Amino acid sequence: MILPGTDPQAITDAARCIRAGGLVGFPTETVYGLGADASSDEAVAGIFAAKGRPADHPLIVHVAEASQVNDYARSVPPFAARLTQAFWPGPLTVILPRRQGVAAAAAGGQDSIGLRCPSHPVALAFLKACLELGVSGVAGPSANRFGRVSPTSAQHVQQEFGDALLVLDGGPCAVGIESSIVDCTRDRPVLLRPGVLTRAQLEAACGEPVLDKEDLQPAGHAPRAPGTLAAHYAPNAKVRLMDASAIQTALDLLGADAAHIAVYARSVLRIPSAKVLFRRMPDDAAATAQQLFAVLRDFDAQGIKLIWIEHPPATAEWDGVRDRLGRAAAS
Repeated sequence: MILPGTDPQAITDAARCIRAGGLVGFPTETVYGLGADASSDEAVAGIFAAKGRPADHPLIVHVAEASQVNDYARSVPPFAARLTQAFWPGPLTVILPRRQGVAAAAAGGQDSIGLRCPSHPVALAFLKACLELGVSGVAGPSANRFGRVSPTSAQHVQQEFGDALLVLDGGPCAVGIESSIVDCTRDRPVLLRPGVLTRAQLEAACGEPVLDKEDLQPAGHAPRAPGTLAAHYAPNAKVRLMDASAIQTALDLLGADAAHIAVYARSVLRIPSAKVLFRRMPDDAAATAQQLFAVLRDFDAQGIKLIWIEHPPATAEWDGVRDRLGRAAAS
């Protein structure tokens, strides 16, 4: 059932559900999450079962306050503290060395843990209500079946899991793609997943260069992190990334016979077939990120079989969008 996130009773009911070992769909500024008590291995197992997600794929633990980092992390390097001070609450996940005996299932069995304090007011109210009931953190991957398009509305979550799941409605997500993930388990910060925060912003906040995970070779692999599989975020339709000229050539070749195709592009294109669905991609990276997953879900809902997407610009602010589209096209 979908309940209004602005209703205090709905927040209380959701927190009680978490405390009892249940699952709750909840909004964040990035995407909607599927939450469970991070300290309960049994409750966390319910997330993996509902999503069809392998149990060795770690989850992000959401906390209401930065001070709760110490509930889960055995150490916090200074650059990690500077990152959380700059971007929490907000769309940043930090991976830290995990305290022994804490949230092992949520961590996918790793000796590290991903932590985030979201900025969405409904998420914060929900997490604070959970904390008042003795639940210090809520494990919360995106509320979708494993590998599929992340949800950015309460209705998307309901479409994934049905009416039996309690979902707090916080409206459409303002950011629209998942958080940036920075590995803080070694001497230098390492960007594992880009988001709306640019590398320049992260480096300015932590006061030192932020490496790519490829820079770790051959010194060692980074910890496993959510949303970093080569194929991910995929709609049912096949996604192809193309230059605008290639899209136009393909449309012209198919002509009026083109069908079951959607085009998502910034460029002005001639669409010779009335059966081709066109959506214009915004020129702004943040606006594209905010609508991206909703657009992909809408294409699926309309029975599209093939999605042609114009390559995003190769600039830093588009890194998060490029990452999600590349993984969607790899499926």
